Amino acid sequence: MTLNAIVKKAGWWIFAMFGIAIGLYPAIYFMIDRRFGLLGSKSEVLLADPVWNATFYTHILLGGFALLIGWIQFDKGFRDRRRKLHKRIGMAYVTAVFFSSLAGIYIGFFATGGLVSILGFVSLGIIWFCTTMMGWVTAKKQDYEAHEDWMIFSYAAAFAAVTLRIWLPILIALHRGEFLPAYHIVAWLCWVPNMLVAFWLVRRRRRSISQPNRNI
Repeated sequence: MTLNAIVKKAGWWIFAMFGIAIGLYPAIYFMIDRRFGLLGSKSEVLLADPVWNATFYTHILLGGFALLIGWIQFDKGFRDRRRKLHKRIGMAYVTAVFFSSLAGIYIGFFATGGLVSILGFVSLGIIWFCTTMMGWVTAKKQDYEAHEDWMIFSYAAAFAAVTLRIWLPILIALHRGEFLPAYHIVAWLCWVPNMLVAFWLVRRRRRSISQPNRNI
């Protein structure tokens, strides 16, 4: 195995482990004090709101589920060997994202930090919803090349749950323990670079399709 192949495989497993770990992360909210994590920045009034609570738990549970199962769909060998299972997992992912993204858009309007945070998280929810629905529509039309492109963007948006948890403690440290300035930045930093990486991956994939191996 070449060094490039080793690095690529290691990167794949790191990607998978992050998806699994953060996909399971919402379970923590049922194991310890409810003021855990971002809930610590919410007001008592908001935490007592039944609509906000319903949408919050819908968002984190179904979003975690989507993150937990979505990564395996990018394994070409798995797709080729288990087409029916790939389709079933895909429908489970799309269903989870449909509800989680809409719930995320709603709770985004209550984001800590005001307008900057609200715009960041609501934009993320809209992008996640739209890219996933486009992935579903193109699959129904059997346009599988476009389907794969859209699902790369969709999972890049889902992966914001991972990158947020990487960036936030770093930003808080850089702002000497101040939460709000860090949160304003992470509301955008958790997903904008992800979408740029997705754009690069889609562009590279498209080039490889349009320019087959010239040595053949």
